[in-house]
Parts: sequence; C-alpha cells; structure tokens
Amino acid sequence: MLFKKRGFFTVKDAEKVIEWMSTHPEEKELIVMADAVEESAKRRLWDYARAVKLMADMMGEEREVRVEILEGFVSGKVKGIDVEDL
Repeated sequence: MLFKKRGFFTVKDAEKVIEWMSTHPEEKELIVMADAVEESAKRRLWDYARAVKLMADMMGEEREVRVEILEGFVSGKVKGIDVEDL
C-alpha cells in the first residue's frame, strides 16, 4: 500500500501507518512517499517489517512486509492513502 504525505514524515505519521497496516494483514508492501522522512520514522517502519517477519516465523507462517521509502516531490496525481487522513 502506498502512503503519501506532502511535507515532513514524522514518527507520529509512521505510527499511524503501522496501525493501519496492522489492521490489514493481507498487505505485503508498505511504501511511503514524502518530501522528507525523519530517520527515526524510517527505523520505526523497518522495525515493524522485522517484527512481522519474526512473529510469522514464530507462528510457522510465511508472511513478510516489504518497506520502501521514497523521498522527494509528492504528486497529487499519485494514488494512495494520504497520511493526513489516517
């Protein structure tokens, strides 16, 4: 799923995204597109992906979430979930 935010993507934004992802376990990708992303927010997203993989391994399941972070211009034409609406 693509999450977009014009401006600075913070840890609070990462928490909103992680909360949304946890209620949609069928999602396999977490893509964040923002003008700039805090380092601590990046770490939070990567930690979430590792936690999903670890929990799946402990339960004998095959589940993984791929995280991709894109920094730069955010177009209004890109389809995705606006973090401000979460």
